[in-house]
Amino acid sequence: MRIAQLQERRKFQLVEGPLDDPGPGEIQVRVEAVGICGSDMHSFSDGRIGDTVCTYPMVLGHEPTGVVVKTGTGVAGWAPGDRAAFEPAVYCQHCEFCLAGRHNICEHIKFFSTPPDPGFFREFVNLPAQNVLPLAAEIGFREGTLFEPLGVVLHSLKFVALRPSESAAVFGAGPIGLLTIAMLKMCGAGRVWSVEPVPHRREMAKAAGADAVMDPHGLDAAREILSDTGQRGVDVTIDCAAREDSLSQCVHATRNGGRIVVTGIHAELEPLIALHPARRKELAIYNVRRSNHDSETALEILRQHPARFAPIVTHTLPLDAVQAAFNMLESYSDGAGKVVLTPR
Repeated sequence: MRIAQLQERRKFQLVEGPLDDPGPGEIQVRVEAVGICGSDMHSFSDGRIGDTVCTYPMVLGHEPTGVVVKTGTGVAGWAPGDRAAFEPAVYCQHCEFCLAGRHNICEHIKFFSTPPDPGFFREFVNLPAQNVLPLAAEIGFREGTLFEPLGVVLHSLKFVALRPSESAAVFGAGPIGLLTIAMLKMCGAGRVWSVEPVPHRREMAKAAGADAVMDPHGLDAAREILSDTGQRGVDVTIDCAAREDSLSQCVHATRNGGRIVVTGIHAELEPLIALHPARRKELAIYNVRRSNHDSETALEILRQHPARFAPIVTHTLPLDAVQAAFNMLESYSDGAGKVVLTPR
């Protein structure tokens, strides 16, 4: 099968790899579509995700949909041709955190796209049966790839803990930011601000439901939000940008006793944060680690509201255009929002 392998920073190569039969309890799937995630971009551009240094060569991609090809022994309920979404995380189920229901911080977690476990930028994958989820006929393969980032957003909303009509500011309008804006409005948020430097993404933020958009370049976004709220600040800020001083901007833009939720992954090893204002305001700051059994809910939301989420996917490219896809996303060119690769 064909595999898109990241050989080093900013360099992909298509290689041929073996295709083994699925083992007991496994399902072999054919990948029809896989989204490019912001963390994939960190591996491509930075050579690390936060403080985790990449091990090259590696196979990225963890937002996949496709069809069942064959099943291993002991697997029931699936047949060749069944449409499915593929959950990228495998949990041990027996550590302290799994037993407490916090599987996303499992001590022994395996994540397809984190070495030594290759991701879904390839034509076929053998998965544990529990990682294969039904994909409704109403959801296209490319739109279905949003289930994984939407699951992350649903997990983040547990920390957002939105009350009716509360105000929010979302820093960053990449796919995670856009999905966050859409879900905030669906959950009854009041006024939502979007802070985003890329012009076409500000327009996408408006389409997703943002009530106000602003370019952080050339202005103090937090000061503008404070001015708009009579110096009170918003109830909650969500840092989906994780760039430069976005975390400190969140601190300044949040009201006393408010919440900050950090969904994005900062490239800096020690991100800047205005700690003293956060202390004086007694802000609650939450970090988000992927999702925690939110994929099924995400798939149901995508089924019920296709028109709200489908426009976030702006480009679909073949697997052999993987280098061009990443170059486009890195340069924020061609109006790119969510970019999806099709291995077939």
